[in-house]
Amino acid sequence: MSISSLAALAAAAPLEGGLRQVTLYHYLFVSAAMFCLGVVGFLTRRNLIIMFLCTELMFQAAGLALIAFGRYHLNFTGDVFVIFVLTIAAAEAALALALVVLLFRRKETLDASAWAELRG
Repeated sequence: MSISSLAALAAAAPLEGGLRQVTLYHYLFVSAAMFCLGVVGFLTRRNLIIMFLCTELMFQAAGLALIAFGRYHLNFTGDVFVIFVLTIAAAEAALALALVVLLFRRKETLDASAWAELRG
């Protein structure tokens, strides 16, 4: 039996209890899990860098959901919107990193509770 005939048999044979197709709900579940991890990390950690990374995780989760919905509806609106979100996230990353460096130079700590007096 040749390799091409084995491949044809494997393609023709139904998968019994095997791999299933990945659906929209799988992508949305992963996106929701990523977003929840980002929210929990942002609310429980006090390190400014960890808080920044958790906001980036939430941005990526939203982007994954937008792309999944775009692919489900067979249009590119979600993909285009994700490009804009990534552009804003890159600008936010640059500003946040500069702010973290500035704050660290002033108080020598990255603990968010040290900056509580900035609240108005």
